[in-house]
Amino acid sequence: MLRQAQHNGLAPSTADIAIEAHDLVKDFGDKRAVDGVSLSVPAGRIYGILGPNGAGKTTTLRMLLGIIDPSSGTRRLLGRDRPLEAASEVGYLPEERGLYPAMTAREAIAFMGALRGLPLGEGRRRATAMLAERGLVDWTNRPIRTLSKGMAQTVQLLGTLVHDPKLIVLDEPFSGLDAINQEKLEEQIRARAAAGVTVIFSTHVIAHAERLCERIAIIAAGKVAFEGAVDEARGTLRPIVQLTTRAPDGPWRAALPANARRNGAVWTFELPPGGPEPLLKALIDGGAGIETLSIERPGLHDAFVAIAGEAAARDLSSSQQETA
Repeated sequence: MLRQAQHNGLAPSTADIAIEAHDLVKDFGDKRAVDGVSLSVPAGRIYGILGPNGAGKTTTLRMLLGIIDPSSGTRRLLGRDRPLEAASEVGYLPEERGLYPAMTAREAIAFMGALRGLPLGEGRRRATAMLAERGLVDWTNRPIRTLSKGMAQTVQLLGTLVHDPKLIVLDEPFSGLDAINQEKLEEQIRARAAAGVTVIFSTHVIAHAERLCERIAIIAAGKVAFEGAVDEARGTLRPIVQLTTRAPDGPWRAALPANARRNGAVWTFELPPGGPEPLLKALIDGGAGIETLSIERPGLHDAFVAIAGEAAARDLSSSQQETA
């Protein structure tokens, strides 16, 4: 329904929106952590909040969930103006992981479900099944303190999902996971979205957002620098052309932008506004002798730099190094 409405140029209805926020502000004493954040998360989609550590991502998620109240602004979660009223329909994985170390994996998962209203016995049954489905039967009765950090994080993720929430909120879910478990988590996120569940997650790793998300919010210094489709973010930059020619010079050079860069035999430049056809004609008519010509769309990283600025991009890189 949402995609059809967007295709027809219509604004999505309220029922199509899982989360919406308008001008959220959060002050902690003299420090403003979030400064006027507005966003809209479509139901049944994967939505990413992208930004460096300290940008305000976690504070924004906590306000959306009703864990903390905004200093000003409004938010609406699953149709409720009071987000905590929807708590039983939400699965939340906080950035700060925490499980009772003496609990077994099954009990920890069931306990997290019970906090969301799932009967403990049903939680145990589901926990046993979830562990078995993932080939983790050996974990069932192991105390959390005997599990590795990645294993414990997997248990906490299963506890986030055990009550079949309509909305899943994951704060930096990939931190601390190796490449294999990151891939498994991505598969679970896609599977939940395919089943109609809304997934929103924060991350400072652009690759995860680019692979998973249909829409994103880029947050830097507590403000939303961009909110919209990933393709729209990438579309803020023109495609990049890489060209090699047999002729080192000639009339064809006039077809290249003034800021075209040459590295050895390869020219690199933004695709001119007229598109590829006029460029190709000018190169051919000018006797360039085209050997290779490729046109690539800029990635989300390049879009992030253009949208949020070099300083935010440096902070993002620093965040990735801190958690590598």
